[in-house]
Amino acid sequence: MPSPALAGRRRLAPRKAASNTGEREAPTAARAINGRSPASRRRRRAPPHSRHALTRPWLAGCLLGSRLLRIKAEKPVSSAATPRCHPFASMEPFAAAVPRKAAVDLRCLLSVAAGAVFALLLLLAAAPTPLRSASLFLTPFHASTEPSTSARSLPPLFVEPTLFRPAPPPPASPPRFAYLISGSAGDASMLRRCLLALYHPRNSYILHLDAQAPDSDRAELAAFVAAHPVLAAAGNVRIIEKANLVTYRGPTMVTTTLHAAATFLWGEGAGRGADWDWFINLSASDYPLVTQDDLMHVFSKLPHDLNFIDHTSDIGWKAFARAMPMIVDPGLYMKTKGELFWIPERRSLPTAFKLFTGSAWMVLSRPFVEYTIWGWDNLPRTVLMYYANFISSPEGYFHTVVCNADGFKNTTVNHDLHFISWDNPPMQHPHYLTVGDWDRMVASDAPFARKFRRDDPVLDRIDADILSRRGPGGTVAPGGWCGGGGSGGGDNRTGADPCTAASVVAGDTAVLRPGPGAERLQRLVTSLLSEQNFRPRQCKVAETN
Repeated sequence: MPSPALAGRRRLAPRKAASNTGEREAPTAARAINGRSPASRRRRRAPPHSRHALTRPWLAGCLLGSRLLRIKAEKPVSSAATPRCHPFASMEPFAAAVPRKAAVDLRCLLSVAAGAVFALLLLLAAAPTPLRSASLFLTPFHASTEPSTSARSLPPLFVEPTLFRPAPPPPASPPRFAYLISGSAGDASMLRRCLLALYHPRNSYILHLDAQAPDSDRAELAAFVAAHPVLAAAGNVRIIEKANLVTYRGPTMVTTTLHAAATFLWGEGAGRGADWDWFINLSASDYPLVTQDDLMHVFSKLPHDLNFIDHTSDIGWKAFARAMPMIVDPGLYMKTKGELFWIPERRSLPTAFKLFTGSAWMVLSRPFVEYTIWGWDNLPRTVLMYYANFISSPEGYFHTVVCNADGFKNTTVNHDLHFISWDNPPMQHPHYLTVGDWDRMVASDAPFARKFRRDDPVLDRIDADILSRRGPGGTVAPGGWCGGGGSGGGDNRTGADPCTAASVVAGDTAVLRPGPGAERLQRLVTSLLSEQNFRPRQCKVAETN
């Protein structure tokens, strides 16, 4: 009597033979049924595990576990005697084929258990990102566009996006200003007077007498600052000891400005770590037309990324007379000031960036000053190298950088906040201002004016009528931080100085007492930021450039 296994093979043999005999007829029958060949249907109909395993982690886990842990039998047995270990097979045939008292096949249990554990691990891995790509097992990177926590903590791959960070909101306290006041030989007294007219304990100041001035002038200026009770108590005035040679028409004035800016950011002394919002460069022949309380009051309402810089790309005659000629400034490498060296060859206008020109006096935001020092996209250094051979580079370097930097060109306000009386057409230097220019100065609403001669009577009138500075020559302009006096806060007619060292130590420097100067300056700023003047005048490229 044949064994059950042999009988099973005999019963299957006729079916196999029938299948072999019908191989040639299968394509015709298939076309009669659905018009497709069996090969085509095999290509289109993927196995269940290929269609769902990669998109359903639990199914992939079960299938993988059952395949990894399936153990082959030592002897071939009939499928009717041994249940199939498919985790999703129906349990009824399994129950019918296995006697109730028979031991449970350990292979099936192990495969199902392993598949369940593996599926659980996949579900846990898939929990943070429910919608995952079908290429889960092909790449270690997440297909989700949402950055992970570790990715968000890493610095950006490219540094350029830092240019487009949003401007910080204005702080609650009044803004602070970083002043660079420059002079040359014989300007020590004018520089000292300008400092006192501009002084406020919240600000930071750097005084620079260029290398042409004798060392005695710097020593005298340093002694004055150290002996002044208010300046010494606040400790916010610094003098550049190792002075630079400055040629106005050469790049040395630009390097001096960058030197002071870097000192305000990281330099040693009083300027180190100073908290300031705007950088203002002035000369010893400049003078304020508003108090510092007026200036802080108006600027406290402004976005702290604005740059007040007069600029235009319509350089006109300057293209031939300044941009194309090449010069060498001896102040870069000589100990004594000399005339510019002219190079016979001329150069063409640059194409990597657009040239802009304007006033050499400006009010720059701290983010832009940091950008000119760091130059993280290399534009400031590239433009600086170009302007090293440019005539009157202070009237073009910062203008070209700010208008070619995508992160700052929309922060410009096309005005230098100065009242300057020029010839028509403008010459190299403006007119000296006198009492006869008083009405025009006040009507300009500008916070600064230039140029003034030393001890001109118009300066005394500014001290008395605008700054309320009626004390001795060594008094600072009063403000809300003082115990008395100041514009809008009282009238100092006794001649006593209301601003003392005690006011710096015990007073509140955030107290402001704006006066009429704030109203004038507010009128100017409102006009500059109007719809007609603000955006339409920002870094516009002329057709001729």
